[in-house]
Amino acid sequence: MFRDISIGQYFPGESSVHRMDPRMKLILTFSYVVMLFIAFSGPSLLVGALFVIIAYRVAGIPVRLILRGIKPIIPIVIITGILNMFFVEGKAIFSFWVFSVSAEGVRMAVLMALRILCLIAGTALMTYTTSPIALTDGIELLFAPLGRLGAPVHEIAMMMTITLRFIPTLIEETDKIMSAQKARGGDLESGNFLQRVRALIPILIPLFVSAFRRAEELALAMECRCYHGGEGRTRMRILKFSSADVYSALFMAGCVAAVVALNRLGAALWAL
Repeated sequence: MFRDISIGQYFPGESSVHRMDPRMKLILTFSYVVMLFIAFSGPSLLVGALFVIIAYRVAGIPVRLILRGIKPIIPIVIITGILNMFFVEGKAIFSFWVFSVSAEGVRMAVLMALRILCLIAGTALMTYTTSPIALTDGIELLFAPLGRLGAPVHEIAMMMTITLRFIPTLIEETDKIMSAQKARGGDLESGNFLQRVRALIPILIPLFVSAFRRAEELALAMECRCYHGGEGRTRMRILKFSSADVYSALFMAGCVAAVVALNRLGAALWAL
């Protein structure tokens, strides 16, 4: 299952999404998250799903990669849906024992599942199509005004990018450690809850040791390259907004307007 997690990975390409300014990608990603959370009806959430489908289509990301990235969160989606079905009050469809399933609960379960899937797919697209260096420059330039207030913008951007970059590495390391423990006869899946938690200790300790070792190696490599922060540093590529960035922003604005309009329409129909 750990190998299926693709968050933080970058897949090179020559699509218009890959060539977009990373600052615009960050703005669009934040706007997309806001759009999903203000969508309270099925049609408005379908607008968000349509946006991310079009974005993946333009970026040329294969469907199997999208499905592989969504696969690990399926249990979370199922649990969230079940909780919404049983604990959202409304007109009961059927009931058993002390539990009852309402029509409103089913509706909320479907909407919540769709919202989570769109959220993961939409935010992952940014890392799929943006290299770590471009992402660092985008974060630093986007939050540059905070630097006038004394905030270490460059260091924050560097830490965020390194964190995203090392997620796949640590996941791969975890998978290797688990395979090594199983090869030595370690039982990681049977027993009660406390026994399973105790079985994680032989995995967590080597993982922490490996993470600290990688962090030390990275720090030494940066020092050997005379890295001293963002002061006085120049960029090989100067970021500029292109026409594709403007069209993408307009398309996002249109989607947000459609979501707001569909929410109001849905509320009016629901009141009737």
